[in-house]
Amino acid sequence: MDTLESLVIVRRLRVPIDAPADAAPAGWGEVAARQLDAALLSVGFTCSAALLERLARLPGETVVDLGVRVLAAVRGLVGDHVRHNAYFIDFPKNVPDTLEFWVGLLREAMLDPVAAARLQQPTLDLLTLPGYGRYQHTYADLLAAHAELIPLAGDGVTVLELGGSLESEARELYFSLAGSESPLAAEDLAALRSLASYCADQPERIPVRENRAVVNEVRLAAGRPLLVDTVTDVLRLACGCSGGDVTLAVPTRFRSFRRAERRALLQALDAVATPAKLGDVARHREQWKRLGERLHPHDYPRLTRAAHVFEVARGVREAAGFDGRVEAALSAGRTADAVQLLERAPGALLRRLDHLVRTGLSAPAVLDAAERAASGASGRVLLSLREHLQNRLARTAGRVFTNRYGRAWATPDTRAPLEDDVLARALDMLDSEIARRLSDPGELIVDPDVLDVALPLSGKAVAPGLGMLPRGSLSAVDGELLRLFVHWREAGRRTDYDLSALMLDAFYGNPTHISWTNYSNGFATYSGDLTAAPDGASEFIDIRLAEATQPIIIPQVNVYAGERFDEAAEAFFGYMTRDAVQEGRPFEPRTVRMKSDLRGSGRIVLPLVFLRGDDGAWRVKWLHLYLKGHPGFNQVEGNRVTASLLVRSIVERDYLRVRHLADLLRTKGSAAGGTTYIGLEAPADLPPGTRVYTPGTLHELIPA
Repeated sequence: MDTLESLVIVRRLRVPIDAPADAAPAGWGEVAARQLDAALLSVGFTCSAALLERLARLPGETVVDLGVRVLAAVRGLVGDHVRHNAYFIDFPKNVPDTLEFWVGLLREAMLDPVAAARLQQPTLDLLTLPGYGRYQHTYADLLAAHAELIPLAGDGVTVLELGGSLESEARELYFSLAGSESPLAAEDLAALRSLASYCADQPERIPVRENRAVVNEVRLAAGRPLLVDTVTDVLRLACGCSGGDVTLAVPTRFRSFRRAERRALLQALDAVATPAKLGDVARHREQWKRLGERLHPHDYPRLTRAAHVFEVARGVREAAGFDGRVEAALSAGRTADAVQLLERAPGALLRRLDHLVRTGLSAPAVLDAAERAASGASGRVLLSLREHLQNRLARTAGRVFTNRYGRAWATPDTRAPLEDDVLARALDMLDSEIARRLSDPGELIVDPDVLDVALPLSGKAVAPGLGMLPRGSLSAVDGELLRLFVHWREAGRRTDYDLSALMLDAFYGNPTHISWTNYSNGFATYSGDLTAAPDGASEFIDIRLAEATQPIIIPQVNVYAGERFDEAAEAFFGYMTRDAVQEGRPFEPRTVRMKSDLRGSGRIVLPLVFLRGDDGAWRVKWLHLYLKGHPGFNQVEGNRVTASLLVRSIVERDYLRVRHLADLLRTKGSAAGGTTYIGLEAPADLPPGTRVYTPGTLHELIPA
């Protein structure tokens, strides 16, 4: 139950309370509630008035027990569940010059007989010098060296709202995740799995197939009918039941299935394995072969269509795939035939629209087909195509491609431009269809700060966390001091992560950097390099924004040695903002504006980029990018060309934002529709029954 409670708190910022609403006032309940609120303020959170009033009416012991769990959840959310020490105890003060620091280490090594012997070797590894890369003081020493943080009225505070019962809150979160129109991050899929095991009700519609596979795992275990309509749905389910990847990106080692499970899987497969759908088998041929070895389809001779699936996988039976027929038609120059085929799959037709209008068939004919197909495609496909086409209005520096893991690459745009009238007609068609599907918002209230947040058309590369926004989102940076931080703890072998920052001019040139090879540059300071983290390690970069001479700052974390981000016991990145008068420790939880786990198979991560506008104000744009990097020794100096090209491609890309959807919603508002609020967080004075959309629930705005 504590896991579900924590999920609700960190994903919805709501505190579920099961105690009766009419519980009699008891002793020191109000005192305990005030003490909890004070503890929450120290880490940047506070109780709403409704939550505080409800807590005050509970027994004090209940408030204390609940408070312990709430505080643990939000401390993990903000990154305060670990001790953040710094290599240089006075950071950001008294950080030595880089060369001066290395000379000092060499001087000390010469006084040490063992270290001096190493200096006589043909090559010298500076990172092995005594005292380098490990804390030279305790966390208590660090605290003693720093003054208390001075709280200011402008400090951001996140409000925790009063929730309903744990059952109702878990059900609401479950329905939100299961019914998402956008693919979920790996952490959200894990949360969905936990919620599906707890919630008996099922959502009416589960559009994303990875989500459906997770729900089917629970249905299979309970002996309930499975929700499948393609053969691939069954393969995803088998992978999930084996602890594998339901996205099918990574091969799964299938476990042995019980007889009842084998029968259920084969019966579901037999029900959907029509000749038209057998063409999907070839996409995952090898996985189907391995699954056949576990399901033993020959034990069920009556399930002949299920057996055909494995015959196709082994090459015994032919089955032409849909994509293969389309590609064959296009290769032969029969564009009209390809369009006719694609009209059977509206989403596939719209995804290929740009390519089709540049082929031999006339653009009006392709657009006619697209207009007929639009009503059958998902809302996410319509919005994704809308974003794609609006970026064809003007040529950019290059095209950027990202996969489900956030791995990215960029390439020059060599496509022929689209005619203005073609773009105008396509955009009008898409906007009309999107607007038609939107629900009546009634009175629409939109926080201006949310207008530049990108719509979450895919959440796979975005790990949940505090203050997280979809790739391409823009938000303001308040404060005079920007402090980046990374924390990691190795799982089994020595691991060295390096926090760095690449600084560029307005034309993405003239690069400078801050890293373990360059401690300062006049407006930024590095906290010192740590080369191992058996008990956890933290690194920081302090940036005085008003003094910054370059308008583009790209933070990055490099794996110099050891475990990848997805192998480490723990790894997360974030940033804080402060005013100049605020001192405090290197890490102050109430100043954290963003924090998220690091994951993915890449060895370099570019979480976001800070941009200074013509008005002098700083804004942050979310990247969520991972670069492959090298097996070891990754440094900011070695990837600056790749990083700058990727960042420029994303900065110049016109992402579809909440602003666009809000404009469409305003055309549908009526007095009978109630009230809808869209913002970064909900104010306390909204009318009862208001539909609220914040970053954690923006995916619910995407129409079906």
